[in-house]
Amino acid sequence: MTTAQDRARRQEQIEDLCAASIRALSGLSDLRFRGQRLHRGRKPLPLYAPHLHPAPDKADFGSFRGAADGLALRLSGSDADLHASLSPSDPVERLVFELLEQYRSESLVPDVLVGVRNNLRHAFTSWSLAYHHAGLTDSAHGLLLYTVVQMCRARVFGEPVTLQTEDLLEATRAAIGPLLGTPLAGLRRHRSNQVAYAAFALQIAQAVGEMLRNSRAEQGQTGAAGDSDENAAFALLMDVEGYTTTNFATAVSGRSRVLEDAVDGYRVFTRRYDRESVASALVRLDVLKELRQRLDALVAAMGVNLTRLARELRQLLAQPEVDGWDGGQEDGWIDGRRLAQLVASPTERRLFRTEHFELRADCVVSLLLDCSGSMKQHAERLAPLVDVWVRALEMAGIRSEVLGFTTAAWNGGRAQRDWMQAGRPRHPGRLNEVSHMVFKDADTSWRRSKLSTAALLKADLFREGMDGEAVLWAVRRLGAQDETRKLLLVLSDGSPMDTATNLANDVHYLDHHLRDVVQSVEASGVVEIFGVGVALDLSPYYSRSHVLDMDATGPQDWLRELLALIGRGSRR
Repeated sequence: MTTAQDRARRQEQIEDLCAASIRALSGLSDLRFRGQRLHRGRKPLPLYAPHLHPAPDKADFGSFRGAADGLALRLSGSDADLHASLSPSDPVERLVFELLEQYRSESLVPDVLVGVRNNLRHAFTSWSLAYHHAGLTDSAHGLLLYTVVQMCRARVFGEPVTLQTEDLLEATRAAIGPLLGTPLAGLRRHRSNQVAYAAFALQIAQAVGEMLRNSRAEQGQTGAAGDSDENAAFALLMDVEGYTTTNFATAVSGRSRVLEDAVDGYRVFTRRYDRESVASALVRLDVLKELRQRLDALVAAMGVNLTRLARELRQLLAQPEVDGWDGGQEDGWIDGRRLAQLVASPTERRLFRTEHFELRADCVVSLLLDCSGSMKQHAERLAPLVDVWVRALEMAGIRSEVLGFTTAAWNGGRAQRDWMQAGRPRHPGRLNEVSHMVFKDADTSWRRSKLSTAALLKADLFREGMDGEAVLWAVRRLGAQDETRKLLLVLSDGSPMDTATNLANDVHYLDHHLRDVVQSVEASGVVEIFGVGVALDLSPYYSRSHVLDMDATGPQDWLRELLALIGRGSRR
């Protein structure tokens, strides 16, 4: 088993165990982890506090259990709407206020739950040491924040500060103690009353914010140059502006009143101009050959070990099946054909046989690529990635197909023209000419589809996209295959978009439809569907999703991340 598989399965197991623990302690049954983020139903929950998010590759299991217990106590012991209404607007003050409310929720754990209390203490201590060892206490702002965090938790819980850094805090604690003394005393007394507690928490948050602003003013820090030290101090806390642990935007998703009110569901004004094409038929042969040469150069520059990738895919997607017997074994089933040897040589021990297992992949994989205009900038990195992935799948004995979706026109094309001639009826549904492209089908080998795959580099094929219909199309194609296991990977860098459709219906018509389609596919269980976001978080649509950082990582990392994503799906 590969290292990527080990990491993926370990993380999946931890998330499953922690989610079960959170559901049991909070009493909420619809909590699940998706992409290392806790969701209630399909809605991601706020991050709440930094010590609730241990690093997957660095933290021990105790930290994850403590984080899970902290999340459960926050969900069951805090009124989210009340907290939001009382929260200050300043990002620094909001961060401190958020931490203090988390402390209040955790401190209310019943005394009989000794294990939960120990888990909470362990998770917080681990986070505190990580903050310190990262060097964030070396700056004045970082040390001030760390001291406030330690002082407040110690007062709310009635426990000492983290022992390993106690001496580090003394000078700062003595300096700010008189300023925070009164509200700190109020925190402990009013833990059971969220409104009363919030009044003292707000005083502390405002005082800390004021201290940081005064400190920056004394140092003459202004503008972006002055933000660097403060941002560094917050690196292990959380992104105070966006409350997110990543630098990626999240796909926009909302409710479509038009779709919800429609008796017949999702509508298509006309399918007259829709087309499904072999991609090679849309590009001149001489252009395809030039694109293939370019693609071959890009693949060579990746430097991927295809044999190793194929082996990892085979191990990940294949299942062992009995394929005959191995004779001449020292244990196993008695082999009657070898009993004569026992008479001739009483010391002979190789009289047994065992079943021989061979890995066989009863699986088909489909890659569905968003060919919208914004994907043009990623084409030269995604095309070789797809080409290598398909070759490796074929070497592993796994059939695959590569599909793309876009529109045949911008802003509606002939479909919108027909709608206008019909008198512009209200809420017509989808208004554009869908174009579904087959770059490689499941029955065609990589070698025979080489030219067609190169059309991924033909930028003028990329226009707009109706993702929901494309997913249904890809699922139908997979449903026609004979393999038992069917996987669909959707690569996209944005939400569904068609200007004409949005203007004639409402802004969330297409993304609402995509969300409904993916939910239906996931519920059926016939096809395993994964969302692969290209510098975009697709978790609002796909419960199993991953973000590819096209700038910070390279092809080797992208392939490992795809393997890990499928590995998590296999575990689930």
